[in-house]
Amino acid sequence: MVSRFLAQALLPALAVAGTIQRRDNGTFDYDALSLRTVGGRNTLDWRVWLEKDGHPISFWHDVPLYPDEDNKQVVNFVVEIPRWEDAKIEIRRQEPLNPIFHDERNGAPRFVESVWPHKTYPFLYGSIPQTWESPNFQHEFTGEKGDNDPIDLFDIGLDIGYVGQVKQVKLLGGLAPNDGGETDWKMLAIDVNDPIAPLVDNYLDVEKYRPGTIQVFRDWFTYYKVARGGDVIPIIGETYQNATFATAVVQKGHEYWRDLISGVVDSNSINYNQTSRPDIKGSYVGSCSATLQLGIPSKSEEKPAAAKPTQYEHWYYLDEDFALIEVPV
Repeated sequence: MVSRFLAQALLPALAVAGTIQRRDNGTFDYDALSLRTVGGRNTLDWRVWLEKDGHPISFWHDVPLYPDEDNKQVVNFVVEIPRWEDAKIEIRRQEPLNPIFHDERNGAPRFVESVWPHKTYPFLYGSIPQTWESPNFQHEFTGEKGDNDPIDLFDIGLDIGYVGQVKQVKLLGGLAPNDGGETDWKMLAIDVNDPIAPLVDNYLDVEKYRPGTIQVFRDWFTYYKVARGGDVIPIIGETYQNATFATAVVQKGHEYWRDLISGVVDSNSINYNQTSRPDIKGSYVGSCSATLQLGIPSKSEEKPAAAKPTQYEHWYYLDEDFALIEVPV
């Protein structure tokens, strides 16, 4: 059944002011954030923790969902993969305070092939804090269980970004790929400081200012695994859902996340320690004591990056049906 979400999606598109003020009751100081990095890029030992006032916190559980609780179309966004990066970097759900790490496949660091004309990820990619795609049930719109991660988001703004960046973005819509039979939303958003952010309130508005990009990004999510031997990924509903619909999905994901950190549902091996809600005693850890208590490295010890495998240094080409073009040997 999709009636409740469809009803919300038919409401008028949400509007936001051109200038976004971060306001979450004064409890979260974005200027106090820093990163604690250990290990070398392109290795399985590499980790990036988020710090606040020099103490570790969780990207997932401690960064607020909304910079301004009165404006649900603007959310915080954790950048995991900057634009044009090919390393598959994400939040480590099983480890204390959920550092960013380099995902693996077959025991080696995972990378994403570049499919012409893109240099790997053509946008900033990451996740929305304090949300959860729960795998404990089938979700309404998709009919599939969640993928057990925070909700994914891609930012189409001009900023290139960096790993671990926390920024504010405006929701414009969302895609629902059916990747392996899981609910795995990809929310479309734009940096609130982007020049066109005040001019766009829904995904359809983007075409006027950056023609062709919305369709190209939609297609990218369907074919980006083809070069490694994967299948084309279908999009549920074929196209984007609008900003109002996407905002409702994010709000629902926030409710699932609250149940997660409260310990009232199956956590599915997620580490849900958090440092910002002492009233939720089952998951709370004081930030000042978290380094010692959770066994987190006490300071940054960054090492040189390892070399990438050579197959990720060139483009792959697809035909009009998104099938891989292979040159006869």
